[in-house]
Amino acid sequence: MTERIYYTDSMARSFEARVVSCERRDSAIQVTLDRTAFYPTSGGQPFDTGRLGSTTVSDVIDDDDGEIRHVVAAEIPVGTIVQGEIDWPRRLDHMQQHTGQHVLSAAFDRLFSVRTTSFHMGADVATIDLAREVTPAEIAKAAREANQIVWEDRPVHVRFASDEEAAAMPLRKEPTRTGRLRLVEVEGFDLSACGGTHVPTAGVIGIIAIAGWERFKGATRLTFVCGGRTLRSHDNLRDATTAATRVLSVLPAELAGAIERLQTEQKESDRTIKKLQEELAGFRAQVLRQNAATIGPYRGVLIAQPGLEAAALRTLAAAIVSEPGMVVVLAGEGRPTPIVVARSNDVPIDAGAWMKRATAELGGRGGGRPELSQGGIDAPPDQVFDLARRTLV
Repeated sequence: MTERIYYTDSMARSFEARVVSCERRDSAIQVTLDRTAFYPTSGGQPFDTGRLGSTTVSDVIDDDDGEIRHVVAAEIPVGTIVQGEIDWPRRLDHMQQHTGQHVLSAAFDRLFSVRTTSFHMGADVATIDLAREVTPAEIAKAAREANQIVWEDRPVHVRFASDEEAAAMPLRKEPTRTGRLRLVEVEGFDLSACGGTHVPTAGVIGIIAIAGWERFKGATRLTFVCGGRTLRSHDNLRDATTAATRVLSVLPAELAGAIERLQTEQKESDRTIKKLQEELAGFRAQVLRQNAATIGPYRGVLIAQPGLEAAALRTLAAAIVSEPGMVVVLAGEGRPTPIVVARSNDVPIDAGAWMKRATAELGGRGGGRPELSQGGIDAPPDQVFDLARRTLV
């Protein structure tokens, strides 16, 4: 089995090892060593990257047989003594997030007896799933407690224990593995069985910031960032806030109120625009009805209206068919061609069924109610109108 240097020394950035095997698996070159500091994906923590000699390591796999396989860019002869170099910024980031998770989960457990059921570390944020819904006040209190431990710079210890020894210890959660267990302790605050990499003292976490939370499967999913991610998150938030306050000419504390006022004004503007559009549609409808053509026993308005969106087409069509005996086919601009079909209440034509026929013959998609339907047809307006003249009777 591969000796796992990171089990006892998470701070090791480089190491020397002998190549035990080098083979192709799943179209990738995979190298095993007699010892490694590269961490494989496990327990919610992503793998390390870096270099083995002159070649890059792009993935690290924990095999079922206890070997750790390094996916590399070029073959390395068996027996070669290589120098391994860990991508340290990536490793430090992972250690900050993982140790931060231990501290944050312990805070929820100690303060509110709320278990963490799962942990995931993404490229930008990490999440924990808590066993029940928690309140904003509980989240704020747990965050303060967790950061107090960070600022006290509590030592983080690693030790090993048997099943029997661990059973007598105050572990935060039951171990998922049996046999010899690796225990990670944030001194005086948390003790957990964990195979991941961790910082040597809690102060290296920097700060734990809650980025958000949501209800998830009847419980709570909490998003957080630690260390360098917190700084980047703050920078992004600062830049966004600065830009918004500059555009709105308000102070940061006034931003929420300013946005709320804008939303209110936008809703009022939308209502005004809709009313004006309906009035305009009424005037246009009068003109179009006066120039209506005959389609069978009905008066028909078949016309292209370039520049009108689907909502405006529907409004105009509804205005035209507000009088009896009308059939309307309006075409917008685009590809496929936006089409709205409508009829007056006294006209026994099924607009939805006609739209299905039109899309079947000319291509496209659409549907709707008997009195009004819409869709996109893969044909120019003239072809659609020609079909309407022949079939809407």
